[in-house]
Amino acid sequence: MPFWEIYTPEDALTDEDKEALTERITSIYELVNLPKFYVVVVFHKMPRNSIYVGGEAANNFIRIRVDHIARAMNEHMVVNGMPAGSFTTEQIRAYFHNLAEEMLAPFVKERGYDWEIHVDETPEDLWRVQGLVPPPGESDFERLWRKENRPVPYY
Repeated sequence: MPFWEIYTPEDALTDEDKEALTERITSIYELVNLPKFYVVVVFHKMPRNSIYVGGEAANNFIRIRVDHIARAMNEHMVVNGMPAGSFTTEQIRAYFHNLAEEMLAPFVKERGYDWEIHVDETPEDLWRVQGLVPPPGESDFERLWRKENRPVPYY
């Protein structure tokens, strides 16, 4: 599951912005065939003087934290329909960050905010969805989950 946490100044994003941004974030993961319901985005509105960078209040700063669980960004990943092994780990990670920066730009960079993003990768065996072990990536059962857009018992 991609789990995004976006920490912003209180007035940085409207509800419409959040909806548009979430749609853009979700579209990134459709490129690697993830079920849409895997993508979770949480917005944290931070009151003034609640984010500090280098020991100083940073009221113009947006911090983005991403946890990847369903897929590791490595050479074994299927991207845009290209078979696993088509790209190196470094290429896939650079591709992700380029997509993320492009997708975030209208909401962050183009509005003059400072920002930082990082990605953690959690081992898949530490993840459950509604008590179920998610099916292996690119499997028939994962395709079923993608089609149904919800977890379906399969074992």
